Amino acid sequence: MVVMHIVEERDMDRVFKLPSTTYIGGKDKALPLKEILRRLETAYCRHIGVEFMFINSLEQCNWIRQKFETPGIMEMDSEQKRLILARLTRATGFEAFLARKWSSEKRFGLEGCEILIPAMKQLIDKSTELGVESIVMGMPHRGRLNVLANVCRKPLEQIFTQFAGLEAADDGSGDVKYHLGTYIERLNRVTNKNIRLAVVANPSHLEACDPVVQGKTRAEQFYRGDGEGKKVMSMLLHGDAAFCGQGIVFETFHLSDLPDYTTHGTIHIVANNQIGFTTDPRHSRSSPYCTDVARVVNAPIFHVNGDDPESVIHVCNVAAEWRATFHKDCVIDIVSYRRNGHNEIDEPMFTQPLMYRKIRNTKPGLQLYAEKLIKEGTVTPEEVKDVADKYEKICEEAYTNARKETHIKYKDWLDSPWSGFFEGKDPLKVSLTGIKEDTLVHIGKRFSSPPPNAAEFVIHRGLERILKARMEMVEARIADWAMAESFAFGSLLKEGIHVRLSGQDVERGTFSHRHHVLHHQLVDKATYRPLCFLYPDQAPYTVSNSSLSEFGVLGFELGYSMTNPNALVCWEAQFGDFNNTAQCIIDQFISSGQAKWVRQSGLVMLLPHGLEGMGPEHSSARLERFLQMSSDDPDYFPPESEEFAVRQLHDINWIVANCSTPANYFHILRRQIALPFRKPLVIMTPKSLLRHPEAKSSFDEMVEGSEFLRVIPETGVASQNPSSVKKVVFCAGKVFYDIKKARGARELDNDIAIARVEQISPFPFDLVKRECAKYPNAQLTWVQEEHKNQGAWSYVQPRFNTALNNTRVVTGRASGTKSGIFSSLAGVFSRSAKEEASQHTARGDQPNVKRLIRYAGRPTAASPATGSKNQHLKEHAQLLDDALAL
Repeated sequence: MVVMHIVEERDMDRVFKLPSTTYIGGKDKALPLKEILRRLETAYCRHIGVEFMFINSLEQCNWIRQKFETPGIMEMDSEQKRLILARLTRATGFEAFLARKWSSEKRFGLEGCEILIPAMKQLIDKSTELGVESIVMGMPHRGRLNVLANVCRKPLEQIFTQFAGLEAADDGSGDVKYHLGTYIERLNRVTNKNIRLAVVANPSHLEACDPVVQGKTRAEQFYRGDGEGKKVMSMLLHGDAAFCGQGIVFETFHLSDLPDYTTHGTIHIVANNQIGFTTDPRHSRSSPYCTDVARVVNAPIFHVNGDDPESVIHVCNVAAEWRATFHKDCVIDIVSYRRNGHNEIDEPMFTQPLMYRKIRNTKPGLQLYAEKLIKEGTVTPEEVKDVADKYEKICEEAYTNARKETHIKYKDWLDSPWSGFFEGKDPLKVSLTGIKEDTLVHIGKRFSSPPPNAAEFVIHRGLERILKARMEMVEARIADWAMAESFAFGSLLKEGIHVRLSGQDVERGTFSHRHHVLHHQLVDKATYRPLCFLYPDQAPYTVSNSSLSEFGVLGFELGYSMTNPNALVCWEAQFGDFNNTAQCIIDQFISSGQAKWVRQSGLVMLLPHGLEGMGPEHSSARLERFLQMSSDDPDYFPPESEEFAVRQLHDINWIVANCSTPANYFHILRRQIALPFRKPLVIMTPKSLLRHPEAKSSFDEMVEGSEFLRVIPETGVASQNPSSVKKVVFCAGKVFYDIKKARGARELDNDIAIARVEQISPFPFDLVKRECAKYPNAQLTWVQEEHKNQGAWSYVQPRFNTALNNTRVVTGRASGTKSGIFSSLAGVFSRSAKEEASQHTARGDQPNVKRLIRYAGRPTAASPATGSKNQHLKEHAQLLDDALAL
């Protein structure tokens, strides 16, 4: 029988011995019951709620208990309270100033959660005190301008000019003010230490910058030799609805403990407005709290009332110490509200009338805290007013100065400056990409050899055959795709260029062709990475299988590539088809990042592509989408000169290629570093060509004096008698080998020439024009294996017509181009037109008769490929018939 004891009033004075699992006693080992309850209520039942009992580490749980249960641990001296008040005053004053000066402008202000600014500053102070020297931050639009002004201390003049609608003094299309990033190096006045702060630019796609921040942080840690994350850390800000609603948050959390992706602890801050635009939390999530996503990585969650600044600051101190101690993520959930609508011209009463009636009757956080400090005698009303007036004066002076500005500069908002990279460089000079044969041989032999301790290190028998075949290739002076890639990587490593290859299954390669990590067949975790041991003084090589994520990992690698231009950072999709899971990173960051944010990146995307009967989701990397986003003008033939190719690369937003030879793949990878600037590179990489007997390149195509070929012309018998050629087939990638084989089988080598367009964007107008002119009597055909509404056809068709018939017409160019170019080059264009016409006449051509490019390939379709092997073979046979028809 169980006897129940009802606690009565007299029991409250009974003394109980305290268990070892609590810290409420301080130095006392026993306490009266009423004191036990009072201390527990003080720790857990006021303005802080801590979620940590799910953490499966007793040490970590006890550490957290100690930080909240120890008597007096939250007490602050008057100096700390004055600092909080000053920072809260600045945060509130900034929003009020903007509201007065630009009342009808969207700024996504912080009203209702102004405590975020003192919280971030406290995290920076504490982290700096604990040894952190650089903090990379990512955040959505709400409060961004306030963070830039009061956390980063971005000059107020530069912020205010963004409201003036001024013309930009530098190139680019720019972005709205609440998306911009910045980079500041300044003295932290509290700790008297230098601190670097970067806020990464972010689109309206909430949480999209999360993995970008993590990649940038990881890269900074790598280059500083900060293997434990003691000097560089990341801080991510979130909205409540986005934190639980956006899947990229989950993907980013799952990178947090992976060896090649961890940043050794991120501090997450949720500005919890308890609303998502107009959506009630009861309709925007199925979990009790918006922060529940963080539980998957055992991150402690500190919920805190935003109207209690001292509790917020205490939680920030705990979070900074947690990261410094355990190097793991944690979350601060500042439970607050949004005083205005989603933006300043939005009416929230339409959808949340009760909530907003309550908000309008709620005193602002600054007023509540000032009244508290005045009541306890920490400050006087005059001091409170004086602090506010001083900041108001600072804002007014900056406003006056801003009004004198006549232009804005996009480069003032750069989040990842590359100090010294562009200085002293000829912007049109490309370094050579060919290398010495001795280097090819050395890398080839190392890449083809088993581990040095081969007697003890047991590798798979299949790998023994692969390594033997590789060594035979080296002796024969030829390279397949994997070998050419190792030459590119290895030669860059030799030159001191860090190479990083990341993605799903990249260590072995989806198609079992790469094998950059050899595994001991009898010992777990015992591996050998040949490219890490090429030279004693080489740069580091990182190759890492990623989590099964595209959005998160591509964003991470983009952030990594932003940090240092002297690195080759590659992301490879398992199949190119899966890149659209990361479409947000591709659209919002990679294709448009330089235009919006003046931010260059040399990131390489390797996308296995090709219709080989594997079905709709294993056939197409959606080449057409990358080409559609390319920024070159289809109607504009640039002036021909020696710098034609590099000028095109300089002016375009990214490079899109579909290489057909290992040598060209080798050169285009090396060219990424050889360029005097950085552009993203998107490569449609092969699948069946990885083992195709003809898809091999001689060392002669990679040694000094060789280079990347934007177009590979016909080199067979057709090129020896061009006037008798009846048809020129232009194509890209793997389909070349199919056409070539079929041409030989049909004995059409004399009648049909085949030219390969290796670099599709920017389009090689000059070389295409030259190749077409070589065959004056031939019909011109573009052949592709993709369907007509897919692949390169829609992109190349107008550009072929411009190359063939349009003598550099400049009308209708992009509006961002300076108009002076047109007038200064008009004479060049008109002269070229006359000269070209006279050349046509001299050859007996009719200059007024247009040559057009025709299409041969699959018809239009909704799906990238058929799922039927039989149908695939029929389509492929028809494609070859159409391509070779005379």
